[in-house]
Amino acid sequence: MQTATTDSNTDDTQELVLLTESPYDTPDPSKALQDPEGLSAIGGDLSTTRLLHLYSKGFFPWFSDPDPILWWHPKQRCVLRPADFHLSRSLQKAFKKIGQAAPKKEQWSFSINHDFPAVINHCAELRVNKEGTWISKDIKQAYQKLHKLGYAHSIEIWQNETLIGGFYGIAMGNMFFGESMFSLVPNASKVALKLFCELAQECHIELIDCQVESKHLLSLGAKLIQREVFSTQLEQLIPSIEKNTILISIGKRPEKHPI
Repeated sequence: MQTATTDSNTDDTQELVLLTESPYDTPDPSKALQDPEGLSAIGGDLSTTRLLHLYSKGFFPWFSDPDPILWWHPKQRCVLRPADFHLSRSLQKAFKKIGQAAPKKEQWSFSINHDFPAVINHCAELRVNKEGTWISKDIKQAYQKLHKLGYAHSIEIWQNETLIGGFYGIAMGNMFFGESMFSLVPNASKVALKLFCELAQECHIELIDCQVESKHLLSLGAKLIQREVFSTQLEQLIPSIEKNTILISIGKRPEKHPI
């Protein structure tokens, strides 16, 4: 692990670290760049070992082809405690329209890990249509490998047999690191997140990392915490890099869950 740049003209030392072949290289997040804010390291690869190691330390990859891999650790982290999910009146009304009391063709259902490739593909396609995507071919391959190993999970919303929304991310210890979400029908991703938050206690998930602030996430109950606080919480919630076996077990159930 080598320091690519330092900035001694500010009160805080800033470093952009060049990652080596070792998957255990760990930059100091407190030295992340201020511009662009949170950029900590460059290079390395998307191997399973490196991804799990760096996620457990609070880093995440975010880059666009053909740029090199960029690793981020923002000064302020957007997080959601499952119990803090905010159910707005409009979302309450939406649940009534899609539940078991609704006509059968309008009912929605919920599942875990029934179609991970479709979820990540939908997330990528919607980003391309809006602002370009960082969910490249390499990213897809890396996260699908994590999924096969039991670390990455997809949360899906269906209308009959049609996938209409959901999100994906990585579960380790008592943490879930959310990566991207999509909706083909209004409120589908919000419904997915609400139902996942309800499952969180059963799965011993205490915190959901939403990475970067957005009005959408803040409206659902997410909050900003300082980098140092987030790092401390990770140490407590991920004592070791272990799969969430309960979430894996739920994902193996063949039936979809009525809403």
